[in-house]
Amino acid sequence: MNTLRIRKLGVLSVAKIYAVIMFVIMLLVCIPLGFIVIVMSLMGAGMAGSDGFAIGGGGVVIGIVYMIVPPIIYGIFGFIGGAIGALIYNIFAGMVGGIEIEVEHDQSY
Repeated sequence: MNTLRIRKLGVLSVAKIYAVIMFVIMLLVCIPLGFIVIVMSLMGAGMAGSDGFAIGGGGVVIGIVYMIVPPIIYGIFGFIGGAIGALIYNIFAGMVGGIEIEVEHDQSY
């Protein structure tokens, strides 16, 4: 067994991974909910019992916007949060030495 230490993270690479993860998670959440909004508006249910969203396709537009906008926003915030997290890790890893991981080389390759 070998011990490796993660002393520094690539800020841009961590930020990109966080952005993609947050984007995909929000797609998985928002697409079904957007379809529910669309279906409910087409059925005439509307919000709070009013039929206002069924008239003119307003509920369809809201459903489509809900499927697109939140994943993009969460992707942006994921990128920013990943960059900040990597910077903070790099600062503290410089002080205390980083995270140690134990690895084993598999000879079956």
